[in-house]
Amino acid sequence: MEKQKTINKGKLIVFSAPSGSGKTTIVRHLLGIEDLNLEFSISATSREKRGQEVNGKDYYFLSAKEFKTKIKNGEFLEWEEVYRDNFYGTLRSEVERIWAMGKHVIFDIDVSGGLRIKRKFPEETLAVFVKPPSIDELKIRLKKRKTESEDKINMRISKASAELATAPLFDVIIENNNLDKALIEAETLVRTFINS
Repeated sequence: MEKQKTINKGKLIVFSAPSGSGKTTIVRHLLGIEDLNLEFSISATSREKRGQEVNGKDYYFLSAKEFKTKIKNGEFLEWEEVYRDNFYGTLRSEVERIWAMGKHVIFDIDVSGGLRIKRKFPEETLAVFVKPPSIDELKIRLKKRKTESEDKINMRISKASAELATAPLFDVIIENNNLDKALIEAETLVRTFINS
């Protein structure tokens, strides 16, 4: 009798940071390096689509009710209710989908989600915290984006202070003072981890 094919587990690479630290830029750069064999983990959310966002590409868009049902059924590796009925999380099926492709999973997720994945998969996970040069620099970067109101920016800044306090809980901290240096550092870290 043929044995059921087991999924060959790849590695999990988590990038977390306060909003505006540059983690998304770093993750996009790493995804462009073919021999790292990375695939982006698409998060699920119960928030409404924004602009040109596509279901299954930018996020898996679920209703709050669908999200809660999946939580009850244990379908999430990690999840968080950011605001009332505004959920974000990583579906177990998403990681399994990427591992089935024979690839390593790369995450661009918030600090608490990143730490939960590290706790669940301590051996398979490299948890990287991307640190901005300073809170002032973070505020400048968020304002330059011109995507959010002053109130929303202030909310992100106050959240950033709490997030920065969690940095020592991560495996590695990359200080993003100089983007080119941060990209090289991130690539070296990921390459070393994947080949270990």
